[in-house]
Amino acid sequence: MKPTEYTLVNVADGHKFEDNSRWTLADPDSLSPSLVRAEYAQGKFRPDNKEEGLYRYHSWMPLRRSLKGSCAPVTFRSEALGKCLGLDNLYITFSGWWPEKGAFFKTCTFKETEAYSVCGRMFEGEKRSLVVASAGNTARAFAHVCSQNRIPLVISIPYDNLDALWFDAPLDHCVRVITTPPGSDYFDAIALGDSMCKDGNFFAEGGAKNIARRDGMGTTLLSFVETVGRIPDLYFQAVGSGTGAIAAWENNLRLIADGRFGQNKMKLIVSQNAPFTIMYDSWKLRQRALVELSAEDARKASAEIDAKVLSNRKPPYSLCGGLYDALCDTDGDVLCISNGEIRKWKREFAALEGIDINSAAATAVASLHKAVNEGIVHGNDCIMLNITGGGEERRRRELKAAGNLYRPENVEIFHFI
Repeated sequence: MKPTEYTLVNVADGHKFEDNSRWTLADPDSLSPSLVRAEYAQGKFRPDNKEEGLYRYHSWMPLRRSLKGSCAPVTFRSEALGKCLGLDNLYITFSGWWPEKGAFFKTCTFKETEAYSVCGRMFEGEKRSLVVASAGNTARAFAHVCSQNRIPLVISIPYDNLDALWFDAPLDHCVRVITTPPGSDYFDAIALGDSMCKDGNFFAEGGAKNIARRDGMGTTLLSFVETVGRIPDLYFQAVGSGTGAIAAWENNLRLIADGRFGQNKMKLIVSQNAPFTIMYDSWKLRQRALVELSAEDARKASAEIDAKVLSNRKPPYSLCGGLYDALCDTDGDVLCISNGEIRKWKREFAALEGIDINSAAATAVASLHKAVNEGIVHGNDCIMLNITGGGEERRRRELKAAGNLYRPENVEIFHFI
């Protein structure tokens, strides 16, 4: 696979420039905070059947190389859940472990799409360690991908979220796991990761600012369009940072420019788990600036929610090209989901569709149910439900039975917040 050809574009002012470092995270000449996007030389959506897994979408990913072991999201029409909700055109895009559906995400989360894309953007033979901060699923995905491909990595994760780190093989020594103290949250893990990057032996992955992360996650929409043949009317996903929804919006714009899959902007319906509702609260006020949320209140709310991965107190919401702009451009909305609703729809989804899903994915399912009840969606709407993680209970059960369930060793705790 040849390196992808693309130009970077500042979302705020349209300034185009070359990615000379191949790791540019922002426009150095920008006068205001803004995401940058990749404008690909290949303007048409053309999946490559010669490439395996996620890399079939390489023409819309900023890659230098492909790595072994990736899987593309799988899209299928829902019969049972669709019937339950009275929806004729409900499609599930699934990222997880469900071999019968062709889904082989070994870490059971769509965060693998980020990891394979980001690591595919890196120079082969990079000696510095990539630093990734995570609330859980991203850490598991990057640790798996980097361990399998011998890529130096430091994972920064809150101590209370360490249970999210499980693997089907011992981690290679190239992967190092560090944590913030008990009682800390995702933002603390970000701060710890940032402190590591002050040393020239480490460099930041970049989070939402990394085009590879966003365009990796955007493959969920590409899976839908490849399967269904059109842009959906509505898109449902739970959000912690909102990066996945931003990525879907960006690929929606690329697909409109292609011209063969419709001209509509799908309505983004994203959801948060109460009481951690910083983006929900900000959006209901229709303000770009995030509402105030103290570190103490954030840590308390993070401890209370079932979907721990949805607890980012500094998400890419306000900056140009962020979630606020995506919601405005698509006439979208943010819904609020309780722990009780999450638990109910975890049970219902497993009973209806035949696979377990994680709490973040159940948040999205609960929001779809709420949207039906509130008249936001209608029976004939073409809907994409992004199930961002599933099959984890099954996968862990199978690995444990086979004696192949592993935890990271030599975790280092840094007492700094």
